[in-house]
Amino acid sequence: MEIKTDYGFKEFLSRYPTYADTSILDEMRTNEYARLDAGKHVYLDYTGGSLYADCQLREHMALLRGGVFGNPHSANPASRAMTELVEHARQYVLRYFNASPQEYVAIFTANASGALKLVGESYPFSNRSCYVLTFDNHNSVNGIREFARAKGARITYLPVGLPDMRADNGMVIDALKRLQGGGDNLFAYPAQSNFSGVQHPLEWIEQAHAYGWDVLLDAAAFTPTNRLDLSQVHPDFVSLSFYKIFGYPTGVGCLLARRMALQKLRRPWFAGGTITVASVQGDKYYLGEGEMAFEDGTLNYLTLPAVEIGLKHIESIGIDTIHERVRCLTGWVIENLLALRHHNGKPVARLYGPANTERRGGTITFNFYGPDGRAIDHRLVEQKANAANISLRTGCFCNPGGGEIALGLEAQELAACFRQPGHEHRLTLEDFRLCIDGKSSGAVRASLGIVSNFEDAQHFLRFAEQMRDTA
Repeated sequence: MEIKTDYGFKEFLSRYPTYADTSILDEMRTNEYARLDAGKHVYLDYTGGSLYADCQLREHMALLRGGVFGNPHSANPASRAMTELVEHARQYVLRYFNASPQEYVAIFTANASGALKLVGESYPFSNRSCYVLTFDNHNSVNGIREFARAKGARITYLPVGLPDMRADNGMVIDALKRLQGGGDNLFAYPAQSNFSGVQHPLEWIEQAHAYGWDVLLDAAAFTPTNRLDLSQVHPDFVSLSFYKIFGYPTGVGCLLARRMALQKLRRPWFAGGTITVASVQGDKYYLGEGEMAFEDGTLNYLTLPAVEIGLKHIESIGIDTIHERVRCLTGWVIENLLALRHHNGKPVARLYGPANTERRGGTITFNFYGPDGRAIDHRLVEQKANAANISLRTGCFCNPGGGEIALGLEAQELAACFRQPGHEHRLTLEDFRLCIDGKSSGAVRASLGIVSNFEDAQHFLRFAEQMRDTA
């Protein structure tokens, strides 16, 4: 299939007419993200991290230049000024997600992984507990299994199936019905997969609650282009990364936690900022209330006002507008990518995830294949994309369960890899690639976001077209 670069936009609009309603993003790209086009960048790694607008930097720098701000753990004037800004940002986060302050608290962390670790290390797992999670999860959610395992909890993974990489709803409900008696039980899954873009049902939250589960929702990949309304759904814990929503600042994430669920958590240590009283000679300490008990040490306080600035930037555009633009471009890219054929009729690309825009986000993961049906090494694809100034990502994206299902890697061969002589304590990525000889060890991920446009999509499709009839 030839990509129609001259009159393709008219065809695109005929297929996705609502794209025209998102023109504010074209103006925004021209005025606030001009560096993209000035540098001829094709940025397709929004799932890895979003881009910031110039106005975010201007507002934040003006705030810092105009004030004197100190460590908020004090009552002096500079500290009080900073405390006020930190608390205002905290309340704004709750407001943005429509989370009642009577129900939820916002705990600032270094990133989404930090938020997830807070839950994992503090959750009251026991030998009467279950930790259930989907194959499709970020490694920071997978890592919680080590806390659960150390306390004797039973761990159950729920598979996802090809080609759409969705979990079977009946299987999920059956797993939630099977509770071990007497313990606390945690169910964890992503609102949107960072591997395939699949959006798993938010309805699982209340279904899990009905069977007595606490629910951990990883929303890091979902919230950049979708509305999460915590007055409508009520997960017990929600992990977020702000740079994935609006690019700046990095180094700040958040755990949104229901107050009633937070009371269950038992921290394994205490730190500066988390206690009301601690004594060396008395050998006692008392943790603070709510978010105070979970914000270890000194917050990255000078960056926190930039969180509120970033959320206001998203609100000035409208998350629904961002969602619609990404939906339209995603549909166009998938349609054209899957239509590409080699001279012998074999497909150029194999998609891992839904082939339409229903219940999926703008993360498009695939591999290119040659006319002989063999996968083209994703590392070679990345090299070619780099040379074309296209920023995409390759590998398994810290989501090994999704990668294993997509790439057809089975439990037996993976177990054999980990048992290789000489690799009992450490298996390198190259060792792993050699072990699964003949199968791809990773994939290619192109992801669309806040200021993606039709030209970005076309640049990528022209790049994909170059893979026709190549080995």
